Amino acid sequence: MTPLKTIVGFLDNELKIKNYQDASHNGLQVENSGRVRKICCGVDGSLQFFEEARKRGADMLICHHGISWGDSLKRIAELNYGRLAFLIKNDMALYACHIPLDAHPRHGNNIQICKALKLRRIRKFGAYHGVEIGFAGELPQPVAYADFKRRVASIVGNTIRSMDFGRRMVKTVAVVSGGAAAEIAEAGQKDVDVYVTGESQLFAYNLAQEYRINAVFGGHYATEKFGVIALAKLLKRKFGLKTEFVDLKIPF
Repeated sequence: MTPLKTIVGFLDNELKIKNYQDASHNGLQVENSGRVRKICCGVDGSLQFFEEARKRGADMLICHHGISWGDSLKRIAELNYGRLAFLIKNDMALYACHIPLDAHPRHGNNIQICKALKLRRIRKFGAYHGVEIGFAGELPQPVAYADFKRRVASIVGNTIRSMDFGRRMVKTVAVVSGGAAAEIAEAGQKDVDVYVTGESQLFAYNLAQEYRINAVFGGHYATEKFGVIALAKLLKRKFGLKTEFVDLKIPF
């Protein structure tokens, strides 16, 4: 067993959670009785994730999208009551990390996707409240755009969507996971060959068309599982704890 406070202190420091403006209240959102035997990591702080983690024997949960946003817990009723009641009844702690986990240069969603794509000359990209949370880089050599899309689909394990207005051979790539369609504009301004994110939106179509850029959408969930997977591995190495990623395979 490891003290909960030890794990929380390590994560707070490692993820630099105080360095980012965020609607999410990053860090420990729900406490348990103080000891951790097993950690389950997931993308969303949903009841489905909580129930599955309980089946697997977890007493600490780590997710990208927590349950405390702004004043979302101002009233503990309806879904909030059900989620909190389940965690408290089963003595399960919940730790959430949103933007800091997107931006992290080693464990974050975006850098992990860049590594999976084998990008080189990686640099920061994607301004959010004055802080760049994504990354851009170059493929080892130009590849056909059709082949690149197949590579992205294989990496995220999901059916992709795309807006195909750019070059047929691509080399420069920018990545911001999740709901970051608006950053197509930055990618277009910087003449990036292809922009990779999670969710598509209507306005993104016009941006991609007018900037004449390719955009690939791998799914919000699918592009944001990489960070929590990396945290599971990190905590296993650091504390020798049992850790597991719970993949609910949500296709959106």
